[in-house]
Amino acid sequence: MQRYIRRLAEAKLREYLKIFPAIAVLGPRQCGKSTMIKQLAKKAENFIYLDLQNSGDLMKLQEPEFFFENNANKTICIDEIQLAPHLFSTLRSAIDVYRKPARFILLGSASRELIQKTSESLAGRVGFIELSPFTKSEILLKDEQNKLWFRGGFPNSYLAANNKAASIWLEQFLRTYIERDLQNFGLNIPAMQIRRFLTMFAHNQAQVLNSSKLAESLGLTHPTVRRYIDLLENSFVMRTLLPYESNIKKRLIKSPKVYIRDSGLLHKLLQINSLNDLFSHPVFGFSWEGHVIENIISENQDFQFFFYRTSGGNEIDLVIQTDKKRIAIECKASKAPQLSSGNYSAIEDIEADEIYVVAPIKDEYKLKENIMVTNLPLVLRRL
Repeated sequence: MQRYIRRLAEAKLREYLKIFPAIAVLGPRQCGKSTMIKQLAKKAENFIYLDLQNSGDLMKLQEPEFFFENNANKTICIDEIQLAPHLFSTLRSAIDVYRKPARFILLGSASRELIQKTSESLAGRVGFIELSPFTKSEILLKDEQNKLWFRGGFPNSYLAANNKAASIWLEQFLRTYIERDLQNFGLNIPAMQIRRFLTMFAHNQAQVLNSSKLAESLGLTHPTVRRYIDLLENSFVMRTLLPYESNIKKRLIKSPKVYIRDSGLLHKLLQINSLNDLFSHPVFGFSWEGHVIENIISENQDFQFFFYRTSGGNEIDLVIQTDKKRIAIECKASKAPQLSSGNYSAIEDIEADEIYVVAPIKDEYKLKENIMVTNLPLVLRRL
C-alpha cells in the first residue's frame, strides 16, 4: 500500500471549505486530487463521493435536482466534473436554494479557463485550487533528490517500486491521455500524430516556440498548432511561459517558451530510461530548467512568471514578479554553476531585487554579493 504524502494544497482547501459553497480542485489526471479529498474526508461527517466515470455514480445524478435536495446537509464531491458540464446550472440552483460553505467539491482534469467557460453560472460561488503532481517541498527525503526529477511528480510514478515500474506506468498514462482524454477535450486526431507532436515538444523543452517551423515539420497549419498547444495546456500537460515585457529599449523575444510540465513524462517521451541516460542526453540542462520552473510555479501560484531574452543574447530563465519585488532565477544543471555575460546583462536589464542560481548542489553559497547559488528545496523555502 502506497504511503500518503501530505499536499501543500491541503491548507488552502481547508480555508476555502469555510468560505465557498463550491470548491473546484483542478489538475492533471492521476495527480492525487481524489486521494487528497478522500484523505480529508476520513475526518468529515456527511460526505458523499461521486466519480462520473463510474456508471453507478453517474446514474445517481440522472435527476440531479432531487439528489442535491435530498443530500442538502452533506458535502458532495463530484469527480471528473468536466465530463458533465450540464450539471453547472443545477449546482447553481442548489447553492442558491441552500447556501452554505462546502456544499460541493468539484474535481476536474480540465483547466480553470475551460471550467469557467462552462461554469459562468457559478461565478462568486466557487473557489479554485490547482493541484500539481508532487513538488519538491512535499517530498522530504533528502537522499531521493534526483528521484523526483527523473520520475516526475505523478504519485504512481514517483512511488513506484523501481524505475522500470515507473516507466511502465508513465507509458500507460500517456496512451490513456492521448487515446482517450484528449478526445474528451475535442482533439480528434490520430494518436500517432499527437504522440509525435508531444515528442517534438519534448525535444524542444524550454525553447522559444516557433509555431511556423513546428507546423511545417508536422504538416499542420499554424492555427492548428496553436489549438493543439491550448488543449495540451488546458489539460495540464504543457506550460507556456510568456516573455517579460519592460520599457527597456532593446529588441525582446516575443514568442513564449514551451515546457512539458512533468519531468517524468518528458523523459518518457524521449525514451530516457535511467539517470545515466539523462546525464548524457542533449535535453539534460533543459530538463533541469523545466523541473525547477515547474516546482516554483506550482508552489507559488499567486505570483506572476516570465522569462527574459533579448535578440542580443541577454537572458534569464525565470522572472518572478510579486507585489513587493522582482526575482531573477537562472537554472544550471551543474555542480559548479557560472553565469554568462548575457545572464549578468539580463539581471541589470530587469533590475532584479533578488537573484538565485538554482543547481543540483547540497549547500548554498554566494556567487557574488547579490547572487545566491542554491538548490531547489532551499529556493522554494526562500520564495
